[in-house]
Amino acid sequence: MNKVKVNSDVELKDRLVAINRVTKVTKGGRTFTFAAIVVVGDGKGVIGWGLGKAGEVTAAIAKGVESAKKNLVKVPILKGTIPHEVEYSFGGAQVLLRPAAPGTGVKAGGAMRAVLESIGITDVIAKSKGSSNPHNLVKATIAALSETRDAFTVAANRGVSLDKVFNG
Repeated sequence: MNKVKVNSDVELKDRLVAINRVTKVTKGGRTFTFAAIVVVGDGKGVIGWGLGKAGEVTAAIAKGVESAKKNLVKVPILKGTIPHEVEYSFGGAQVLLRPAAPGTGVKAGGAMRAVLESIGITDVIAKSKGSSNPHNLVKATIAALSETRDAFTVAANRGVSLDKVFNG
């Protein structure tokens, strides 16, 4: 993964993916706590996720945002879509991401949509296979996106020209 250090002047927008109420039964009664999974992104290829747990929903979301800002990754975006098809699995969740033509929109559901829109992708076809657990879906989607490489990166890694990458 391409960990990235982001300046404080970058505008990160947070988005709540899922919230979970957890109940602990004790002698004195029930204690409720909340776990919130949050995604932050700048809309230009930087994304991060975080999990916050607290006694109140707003505090859990705030903790999730702080956690998300600590693990940001940079993802290549070409003309509003991803550079190539990628498939990834994390836990029981499997994701398939395909580039799409301009005007297609974000064809994804739930947790994957939150990640893709936060990162700034406007056209993509995404399919979730296996588990629909939002925690694993967010992790699998971000890991899949961080594995994508654009042609410029491939050319630089191989030490060849851009034409050689496309024409072999």
